[in-house]
Amino acid sequence: MKNRLVLATLVFAASTALTGCVVSVGGGGDWDKGSHSSWQKKQEINRKNLEQIALGMGVEEVRRIMGTADFNEVYQRDDHSVQVLFYRTHRQKGDGSTSKDECTPVVFHAGEVVGWGDTAYRQAITF
Repeated sequence: MKNRLVLATLVFAASTALTGCVVSVGGGGDWDKGSHSSWQKKQEINRKNLEQIALGMGVEEVRRIMGTADFNEVYQRDDHSVQVLFYRTHRQKGDGSTSKDECTPVVFHAGEVVGWGDTAYRQAITF
């Protein structure tokens, strides 16, 4: 009789301890793959908004279209400033943070858009 009581107590304790446990089967890696998470929405919006950017636009006009940049670089070149705003447009790795290689750069010389994308950025830093 005592053994049955001990056994019943152990079964009850074990079932209570397991209540609420979740077992994940499969996957790892891209846990949000297939869902439309916030980073995907941001990238999609940024890619669409980039289509509205035109050469000669000012920094504030671009910010009104694109919003806050993920990264911002400014430096002086000869007699004018060079500014580069980076907007996230493509995911490289699922590490939970945005890096410049996941962004499209928008390049400004003397406050006006002179180009965007990797080629414009490479030219801006070697100009």
